[in-house]
Amino acid sequence: MSDHVVQYLGEAKAQYLLEHQAKVDKNHLHLPGGDFVDRIFMPSDRNNRVLGNLNWLFNHGRLAGSGYLSILPVDQGIEHSAGASFAKNPAMFDPENIIKLAMEGGCNAVASTYGALGALARKYAHQIPFVVKINHNELLTYPNTFDQIMFGTIDQAYEMGAAAVGATIYFGSAESDRQIIEVARAFAYAHELGLATILWCYLRNPAFKQDKDYHLAADLTGQANHLGVTLEADIVKQKLPENNGGFKALNSGNSSYGKLDERMYTDLCSDHPIDLCRYQVINSFMGRAGLINSGGGSGENDFADAVEIAVINKRAGGMGLISGRKAFQRPMPEGVKLLHVIQDVYLDNSVTIA
Repeated sequence: MSDHVVQYLGEAKAQYLLEHQAKVDKNHLHLPGGDFVDRIFMPSDRNNRVLGNLNWLFNHGRLAGSGYLSILPVDQGIEHSAGASFAKNPAMFDPENIIKLAMEGGCNAVASTYGALGALARKYAHQIPFVVKINHNELLTYPNTFDQIMFGTIDQAYEMGAAAVGATIYFGSAESDRQIIEVARAFAYAHELGLATILWCYLRNPAFKQDKDYHLAADLTGQANHLGVTLEADIVKQKLPENNGGFKALNSGNSSYGKLDERMYTDLCSDHPIDLCRYQVINSFMGRAGLINSGGGSGENDFADAVEIAVINKRAGGMGLISGRKAFQRPMPEGVKLLHVIQDVYLDNSVTIA
């Protein structure tokens, strides 16, 4: 059993996670590895410039050559408001400190806004892969609205020397049709210019909150991933699932929603967190598009929570974590330590695929 995992989770939880055997056989998966770009993307329609930028992402930072990714995302200044996001650590109002944290933290890449990365592009774009987030949900409209709107162009990201672009689609929302069209066009042009693409495959609809918050359901988030890879996202970002049965709940009463097969819940999944996450992986073309899970908000047990999420993601067949608030809302040395703690899970050969 991994000493690193036991240190943070305790023996009982470590055993629960490290000894689980997943429902869907790992031999069906396209797993991360040092040859992932050649093995998975070379046969695809991605051009050589996209392959080069993907190769840069996978071969930068402490996880270089492993096939896993550790990305620092800091777009919360828009998505959650700057004051609320940076009050715990005001130094992060300066985007240079965001980039420095990603570099000192040994990340594969830093993801942020056009403005944040553009402000320092000539100084840092050649030192660490930039992932430019191209759309956002702004929180200043009264009352608050929830929509992802474009903040710039793919040409801007290309000109600043970015390696990749990232976007969010609120699948299930009234605005999702427009967002799908916008992001599909943006990603196609990004690939044409040689940029890799990462899609935040999030759910957004008040109806998804019923007896549970089905925004975190494996079946719904898995389908969101499947839509994302259909848009040719090279990597999909998803919240870690916490429950299942979203399609069932939304089909209760007289409603008719989506399509389901009972084997989704019996043969392809269970209530174990690794099976819930594996369902997200298999919907991402069996891992041909890497699944990175979000690290979630900052709380009282950030280090243990981060290790737990990393173990679940790795053992499920995922490609890594994109963890922001847990790292940037604390002093730089602590943020670096947290990122290293996450990365150490992926560097630990005793944490195997379930």
